[in-house]
Amino acid sequence: MNGLILAARREVMTRIRTRAFVIGLIFTSVLVGAVSFAPKVLDRPDTYTLGTLGTQRLPLRAAAPDATFEWRTFPNEAAARQAVLDGDVDAVLAGGTTVLTNGEIDDRLGVLLQSADREAKLAAAGVSIPPLRMESIGADAHDQTARTGLAVVLVVVLFMMLIGQAGMVAMGVVEEKSSRIVEILLATLRPWQLFGGKIVGLGAVGLINLVTNLAVGLAASTASGVAGDFPPGMPGLVAGVLVWFVLGYAFYATLAGAMASLVSRQEEVNSVLTPLIMVIMVSYFLAFYATNAPTGTLATVMSYVPPFSSIVMPVRTAATEVPLWQVVLSMVAMAAAVLAALAFGAKVYQRAVLRTGARVKLRDVVRVR
Repeated sequence: MNGLILAARREVMTRIRTRAFVIGLIFTSVLVGAVSFAPKVLDRPDTYTLGTLGTQRLPLRAAAPDATFEWRTFPNEAAARQAVLDGDVDAVLAGGTTVLTNGEIDDRLGVLLQSADREAKLAAAGVSIPPLRMESIGADAHDQTARTGLAVVLVVVLFMMLIGQAGMVAMGVVEEKSSRIVEILLATLRPWQLFGGKIVGLGAVGLINLVTNLAVGLAASTASGVAGDFPPGMPGLVAGVLVWFVLGYAFYATLAGAMASLVSRQEEVNSVLTPLIMVIMVSYFLAFYATNAPTGTLATVMSYVPPFSSIVMPVRTAATEVPLWQVVLSMVAMAAAVLAALAFGAKVYQRAVLRTGARVKLRDVVRVR
């Protein structure tokens, strides 16, 4: 175990001291911060589409001259409700007493409707008027929009981190093999210690990147006020993303390192990693599908199937409420897949890393001896 720790420490110290790592970390942090703060900077005047049902239009423009209001008239309540659920209108004023919305109404729009309605009725009757009753006829659309946005961001972040870190492990293995440094290292370390140390060390580097970007993103979102739109349970979601990254990284990095040990030149790395990259790409597209249909059959099933679950399940938990037992079951299945990948990858690495020259065939390595 001491050998593995030493190998891991070597990888961490070697990577974080490079100029490429520092520049890359600064660049991604600035990019994440800019994206998180962009809604505040690019905020434009509000535009609302409203409907009426047997009610006069309210004088909202006078109360909010910087906003734009479009009014539509509906013949009956059924048509009005359907328009609200379809997202054609933000709200419908029904009968002068009720506002129909799809989930929680926009804060500013709610205040404008209440104040404009009160002023109009007081001016007409000169008496005390009860406030409008807000009636939600659908799910919280505002919360769902925020969840979908978070899910899309998670897809991109996890995909880039997993494919980048797996590629880094593969290139590191080939670099040591082609320069024959691996022969020197294996004189004092066992193959599984060197291989495991590389995976753990580069995984720690990946976690540094991920945690830094998450921290910058959350800080920028809080400063810009965007964090107020986040759905409840953000701490648990962030913790879950870190766990899923570790599981996904352990699986893909182990197999990437094992496949890379079959070749001796960096030019050949892409050819041996093609099947693994295809699996990551399929996971990426499945996760993107899950952002729009998190409760669909395909997304639900694939969130249990390793290694696709390492991206699909965290995206599902961001896009919708997922029972804890489902998340735990998916994690257990993914952990089992990681153990299988570690056993397979360690065997391939041990048998192939010292064989230089022509590309080693996988079937020759895994053949029982």
